[in-house]
Amino acid sequence: MSTPDPPASPPQVPSPSPTGTLPGERLVPVGEVRAAVLASRRALPPRLVPIQDALGCVLARRVVAGEDVPPFANSGVDGYALHSGDTARPPAALAVDGTVLAGSTHDRRVEPGHAVRIMTGAPLPPGCDAVCMVERTRSAPDGAGVVIETSLRPGENVRHAGEDVRSGAEVFPAGTPVSPGVIGVLAGLGLLEVEVHPRPVVGVLSTGDELVEGPAALSPGKIRDANRYAVLALVAESGCVPVDLGIVGDDEDRVAAALEDGASRCDALVTSGGVSVGDRDVVRAVLGELSGGTMRWVQVAVRPGKPFAFGEIGPGRTPVFGLPGNPVSAMVSFELFARPALRLLAGHPLADRPFVRAVADEGFLRRADGKLHLVRARARGGKDGLVHVRSAGGQGSHQLHAMASANALVLLPDGPGAAAGASVDAMLLDDRAAGLEVPAEAFAWAP
Repeated sequence: MSTPDPPASPPQVPSPSPTGTLPGERLVPVGEVRAAVLASRRALPPRLVPIQDALGCVLARRVVAGEDVPPFANSGVDGYALHSGDTARPPAALAVDGTVLAGSTHDRRVEPGHAVRIMTGAPLPPGCDAVCMVERTRSAPDGAGVVIETSLRPGENVRHAGEDVRSGAEVFPAGTPVSPGVIGVLAGLGLLEVEVHPRPVVGVLSTGDELVEGPAALSPGKIRDANRYAVLALVAESGCVPVDLGIVGDDEDRVAAALEDGASRCDALVTSGGVSVGDRDVVRAVLGELSGGTMRWVQVAVRPGKPFAFGEIGPGRTPVFGLPGNPVSAMVSFELFARPALRLLAGHPLADRPFVRAVADEGFLRRADGKLHLVRARARGGKDGLVHVRSAGGQGSHQLHAMASANALVLLPDGPGAAAGASVDAMLLDDRAAGLEVPAEAFAWAP
């Protein structure tokens, strides 16, 4: 397993007071909360699955080649297999001793002065050491042979046995994410099943009497549930299997039933709403009871996304991540805490999105408040080879449209912020946009 062992004594997050707030309203640093959230996360037990079902999973064991790939020397082009020495002084007229197709063989040894018509992928006939592509040949005047119009080196246009993979070599180490290319290599080795950590099944629940969904006109005091759909998409984008647990109003029995149902069929749960100091205590009370009193409620030193809860419920100790109710706060909180935890459950060696140093194309000003600010930003690749960032728009925790327009979060430590032209740290939410390429110096979580 490539997931590192937790520290012997992980940082402790303060226990909640009876009211569910932190003693003295202490703001807990982001890094401290992350360490506590991630310390006990382990990859799900390995499972043997067909390779076509392994896409997006992580290899639980290393893969060792049981044979050479390719298994024999073969032609890389359509043309003529021959002795390279015969082409030392082109043009060279050679007799043609038949044709060898892919999937067939030519068992007779080819003597100097002779060639064999060969197709791409066909085994190299005995005695031959090169292949001339058909475009560099012409028919002999008598129509029975071929004229080679170029000089060839030994091995030219030949794919040698084991050139791609040697028998006995480690092809992929444990912890390798399964991509389409990985699946192709596995199939090329004759492996139709592979042992992986399965994609975590993650239930997503929204809570609150104010929430509705669909196009119907809103009644007074009601709002449409954007969080659940956004978080379901984030879960899927994280490589997990999302399960929609719906909306549950502020009723303890219904909340408890939804959470218990989710815990019985999911590897993790994500809720939104009911974790801030001013919220009704329905979610807090239910999670507190289902977790045996071990649920942790923290006020994180971050903006947006200050309120957050985490713990485990049920006999299977299903992880639960309680996100705040404001849409942007929920998404940022998911990125900081839930996503890396879910990635560890899936066995990914890199739990976080990439972080890069970027140039601020405009000022990112803020006031000192004891918090890390995460600013929604647009990142682009500059002609100077650096990543450049500027604000994506409104920064209110309710302004979801700006979050949708962002492909990065700029990290501003406590203080006055950053002036235009300054170097800032940024988390890339989508490095494929705006022509970005993740620099080689991209780093892991730093704050």
